[in-house]
Order: sequence, then C-alpha cells, then structure tokens
Amino acid sequence: MNFQNKISYYYEYADFKLILGDSLEMMKKFPSETFDMIFADPPYFLSSGGITCNSGRMVKVDKGEWDKSLSINEKHDFNKRWLSECKRLLKKGGTIWISGTYHNIYSIGMALEELEFKILNNIIWEKSNPSPNLSCRYFTHSTETILWAKRNKNEKHKFNYKLMKSLNNGKQMKDVWTFSTASKSEKKYGHHPTQKPLKLLERIIMAATDEGDLILDPFNGSGTTGIAASRLKRKYLGIDIEQSYLDITVNRLKDSFQMKFEI
Repeated sequence: MNFQNKISYYYEYADFKLILGDSLEMMKKFPSETFDMIFADPPYFLSSGGITCNSGRMVKVDKGEWDKSLSINEKHDFNKRWLSECKRLLKKGGTIWISGTYHNIYSIGMALEELEFKILNNIIWEKSNPSPNLSCRYFTHSTETILWAKRNKNEKHKFNYKLMKSLNNGKQMKDVWTFSTASKSEKKYGHHPTQKPLKLLERIIMAATDEGDLILDPFNGSGTTGIAASRLKRKYLGIDIEQSYLDITVNRLKDSFQMKFEI
C-alpha cells in the first residue's frame, strides 16, 4: 500500500495495516479512489444503561464512549459524514457493505440514498444461535441487515457471481444468509460486543473482491474483516479508536498465521 500522505500506523505487517484514531479524521488522510471494497459495522449508539443477554447472563449494553446514545439528527449526521468519505475513497467499480440492526440501519439506508449511492442488495444475516429475549415482550432478535451498495447507478460493480453460485450448489445465491454468531475460538483473545463471524466476512469478501484487492474497515473492532481478508489473500486497512480492539486484532492475526514475533 503506497499512499501519497504519510500515515502513522499502529501496526503494520506486509499488506495488513491498522490505524489507531478517529475513523472520520483518519479517512480524510487518504487520496480519493484508494480502496476496492469497504466493509463497515458502525456504532449502533445503544449505550444508554439498558440490558441484554450474553451467554445466558444478563449484562449491560454499555459498550463504551464510542457507542453512547445520540439524538436522531446527530446519528444521521454522523452516518452521512462517514459514508461521504467512504464514497470518495472507493475506486470505480468498488462497493461498500454496511452491517447494522434496526437501531441504525434505516438512517444508513437514507444516508446512502441522499449521497446518491446505488443500493444493490438488502442482505439478511440470520443468526442460527441468537441470544434469547429477556423481557419476553417481543420477538427474539435473530437477524442483522447488511446493505450492499456502489458509488452510483452508472458504474459497473465487481460481483463474483459464478463463484457465489458455485458455493451455493450451482444455484443463484439468495439474499438471506444463515450463519452462527462468532465462535468461542474467534473470541479467545477477547471480543468486540458486535463481533461478526469469520464465515460471514469471508463470503462478503469473496463476493466483491479478487486476490490482491485493498479492503478498508473504518470500524475495525476485533478485526474480523482483516483476518478474513488475509486468509483470502487481500490487502487490508483497519481503523479503530480503541487500542484494546486493535491489540485483539494483532493477536488474532498472529494466531491465524502462527506468527512468533513481537509487535
């Protein structure tokens, strides 16, 4: 990865790079049309004292300062600002994938339309092992939405259709994908509260990139996008404001390739 601007990396190994800092400010440092694909799992803004279920236990949903609740207008303004930078950073033919729940995905969908992206698919990730609903006042939340979009309606985007079809027993792949949540082995170095399973990211990356392509995750978290990218021989850049999550990512990368060196 050769960029015009000098970037200070928190961690760098071959084509795998991590940046510690505010994602919006860090993205501004890169030249336009840098990345072949972007995957983003932005804050849900749920940390307001509520509770949820984790491994059968009642726990608080407060994740950190980065997830503190915002007003509707503040949330939408945030989504438009980071998505605008993503649009600038995508190469021609590149696509962006955004994961979310009902807490933030409608704002993101609206922001995509306002910024004149072209939404390609509304993919539903069905969790085969969702956490139970503790209140027993509504249905168990068992899905997340993944919006797939390109920069505008006129560009031809990359889609490895034949590969996806072959992975689906010779049939066109549908937009409902069933995967379990991240396994215990994927969390052995610690985990992010919205950690995605490797299999989910591997499918996304295989669908929209080729070997050697450069992928950005502006909300790196525990680094699942990066681990999947490395396994599939793609280049990766992750950004996160929390050092502890980047440390988890580094340990996961070392474990993935059985690396023995120190940071």
